[in-house]
Amino acid sequence: MVSSNQTSWQQPTSFLLLGMAGLEDLHTWLSIPFCLMYLVALLGNFILLFVIATEQNLHEPMYLFLAMLAVADLVLSSSTVPKTLNIFWSLSKEMSFHACLTQMFFTHLSFIAESTILLAMAFDRYMAICNPLRYTTVFTHLMIAKVGLAAVARSFCVMFPTIFLLQRLPYCGHNLMPHTYCEHMGIARLACADISVNIWYGFATTLLCPGLDVVLIGVSYVLILRAVFRLSSKDARRKAVGTCSSHACVILMFYTPAFFSFFTHRFGHNVPHHVHILLANIYVLLPPMLNPIVYTLKNKVIRRKVSQVL
Repeated sequence: MVSSNQTSWQQPTSFLLLGMAGLEDLHTWLSIPFCLMYLVALLGNFILLFVIATEQNLHEPMYLFLAMLAVADLVLSSSTVPKTLNIFWSLSKEMSFHACLTQMFFTHLSFIAESTILLAMAFDRYMAICNPLRYTTVFTHLMIAKVGLAAVARSFCVMFPTIFLLQRLPYCGHNLMPHTYCEHMGIARLACADISVNIWYGFATTLLCPGLDVVLIGVSYVLILRAVFRLSSKDARRKAVGTCSSHACVILMFYTPAFFSFFTHRFGHNVPHHVHILLANIYVLLPPMLNPIVYTLKNKVIRRKVSQVL
């Protein structure tokens, strides 16, 4: 009986998510753009997946990576936005402790997986432009499948320990979470114990996963630009830049709000809390909405196939 009481005292049965604290009166209005953006993200990514799956001539490395990106975007947005809309519409603000951990796990897992896929796409562009003779021998279908499995395995290995790091903490009955969804540090800050391990683990994984990915992507693009400017033909340079421009736009849209949210959450103590929450929602919703739009507008083949579907 004592151990049962201690367990319930350490781990709350559920959390009550408050949404954007201080902006409760605007929840209904905020739900409109959130809902529209989520619907656009669902429609765009499902259409992209349908086009790539049904068109045999799109079963090439670049488009298969794009399909992986669409799947990661769907998981990232669908892990968070439905619950956010429930909170904004006052339908259900409660979430069980284990459901909260599950949401946290899949949100961060899909984010790290998407970062890994973006790195693989950067290497794909590097090989296509800087070493085209070896491109077809390196990027086989088996190699692409291994990259997809590696992205999932890497994300799983990084996020699995956070479940135990959060379960070991005592929460002393604290269950009010001023957020729209569950994330690692949002849950940890409710604990009534030292969370230094959680803070340093989160910081280390951010630097070693998306942080390292950004550095490697930057190196690949420096090498790509160096190779592009060495091309003698203006048409060849324009074509090479065109193939990379959509990927570069997606990288900026994905990493900019995510890193801004990460650093303001840890170092921007003077930033209002509702701004932290808004940034945390932007980086899980904006890229999934814009990625299929960018690739459809920038890629003639995808644009033609999507217009045929529509």
